[in-house]
Amino acid sequence: MSDTILAHDHGNWVEITLNRPDRLNSFTDEMHLALRAAIEGARDGGARAILLTGAGRGFCAGQDLGDRDPRKMDGPPDLGNTVRTFYAPLVRLIRSLEFPVVCAVNGVAAGAGANIALACDVVLAAESAKFIQSFAKVGLIPDTGGSWHLPRLLGEARAKGLAFTAQPLTARQAEEWGLIWKALPDERLMDEARAMTEGFANGPTLGLGLTKQCIQAAATNTLTEHLEIEADAMKRCGESADYAEGVAAFLEKRRPQFKGK
Repeated sequence: MSDTILAHDHGNWVEITLNRPDRLNSFTDEMHLALRAAIEGARDGGARAILLTGAGRGFCAGQDLGDRDPRKMDGPPDLGNTVRTFYAPLVRLIRSLEFPVVCAVNGVAAGAGANIALACDVVLAAESAKFIQSFAKVGLIPDTGGSWHLPRLLGEARAKGLAFTAQPLTARQAEEWGLIWKALPDERLMDEARAMTEGFANGPTLGLGLTKQCIQAAATNTLTEHLEIEADAMKRCGESADYAEGVAAFLEKRRPQFKGK
């Protein structure tokens, strides 16, 4: 694996670190491929949760613009191809995983870096972190799912305000607005993120994965359609070993031992 991505296997969960700290973990093509390989490897290796974070003082500054500088190219870059080849597949992969993905935003999350965080299931951020929809500064639109996630999480007015102005949003404000789950003191971020990820990995991950799928599908379903999706998901959960174990543990007043099956 490329050294632009670090993967630490904890048994039933994997911690993945963006590792270009000298460039605020901004993306190159190599880094994209390495990140997808790490996520797919975790999934195929039986992981039941993933923690995504960044090395150094930032989470991710988005695309490394040095790789898309028109002055160094024969013509304008095809940024649509960049999105289709790298960013869109990454977002679809994260959203498709049948287990929780926790993101620990340890510093600035700008451009595509902010929106990769928003594609994760639970986002924790250091109080010193900032979220910046920086696209307007270079004449672009919020990609990597940004123009989809922002209005759904914040509403149209705040989504447009952040996108048009590229104004930094503090972690505390992001929590208050409902953009992320929680802002934490910097020194507590990684301990809490790791504990949360481990807790998810030891939990009823079949049910957690189905919960993730149901919530993500809600935006495009009618209520009637969605009630049927819930019924199908509940049927699967009810037939699972995790449900049987959860009920037995509750009645026996003991801690459940979930297997994600």
